Amino acid sequence: MSTTQRVYVIGDIHGQLQKLLKLLLDAHLIDASHAWSGGQTTLWFMGDFVDRGPDGIAVMNLVMRLQQEAAQVGGNVSSLLGNHEMLLLAAYRFGRRSTGLGSNFITRWKQNGGNRKDIASLTPRHLEWMAQLPAMALVEDALLLHADAPLYLKYGGTIEEVNANVRDLLRHSDALAWEELLEDFARRGVFLSGIYGLEFAERYLKQFGGKRLVHGHTPINTMQNCSPNKVHAPWIYADDLCVNVDGGLFLGGSGFVYQLPTTNDALNTIQTMSL
Repeated sequence: MSTTQRVYVIGDIHGQLQKLLKLLLDAHLIDASHAWSGGQTTLWFMGDFVDRGPDGIAVMNLVMRLQQEAAQVGGNVSSLLGNHEMLLLAAYRFGRRSTGLGSNFITRWKQNGGNRKDIASLTPRHLEWMAQLPAMALVEDALLLHADAPLYLKYGGTIEEVNANVRDLLRHSDALAWEELLEDFARRGVFLSGIYGLEFAERYLKQFGGKRLVHGHTPINTMQNCSPNKVHAPWIYADDLCVNVDGGLFLGGSGFVYQLPTTNDALNTIQTMSL
C-alpha cells in the first residue's frame, strides 16, 4: 500500500467563505468547529481569496489560521499569489495614483470586483502574508501556478527566480512595474489554443519542471461554455498536460477539492454536492 502523502488543491475562492468551509468539511480537512483535521495532509490554495465575493478577508483569516494549525501536526497549508491579491495590494498601496499606462489602481481594483469591506479590514499581518506568497510551486510532479498566462517566463528561468523577482517587485513602490505585472496577469487561456497552446505548456514544463500544469484563474465553465453548477471536477486539457481547478465559486459553482495524482495513480477528485 502506498504511503505517499496526500496533496490536495483548491482553486479560486473569491470571498465565498461558506462554500469553502463546506469543501473543507466534505474533504475531512477541517472538523465541525472549523479547525484543521487533515493531519499530515498537504493543501494548496491557488490564490484569489478576495474580491467578487462577500468574505474575502474572512477567507484569508481562515487560510492563515489553518496554515498554523496544520504545521503544528506535521501538515502543510500553502497558497499561491493570485492576481486579485495583487490587485488588492496595489489598491491599498497606490490608491488613485496613475502610471504611465494611464491606470488608476483603485478604479482597476473596483472594476475587477473589489470589495470595500476587504480593503477596510486589511491589517499589516494580511499585507505581509500576501506579499510573501509564491507565484509558482512544484509539488510532487505538478507545476502549480495561479494563471494560465505566459507571464511567469518573463520573471525568471527557475521557480526560485520567478518567486524572488515577484516578491522583490511587491516590496517596492514602482507603480509602473506593478501595473505591468497586473497587465500580464490579465492574459489567460495561453494553453488552450491548439498546437500553440500545447507547445506553450510543454515549454513551461521543460523550463520549470513537472509533468503537468495545475492552474486556476479562468473559470472552467467559461472554457467549456457551460453553466457553473455543472462543474464538479477539474478540466484536464492540452493532451492531459494542463489541469484547470477554478470551479467558478463566485459565478455560482459549488467547487471541488482536487487530489494530485501520484505516479501511476488515476485522477482522484473529491466531488461536492451543490450548495
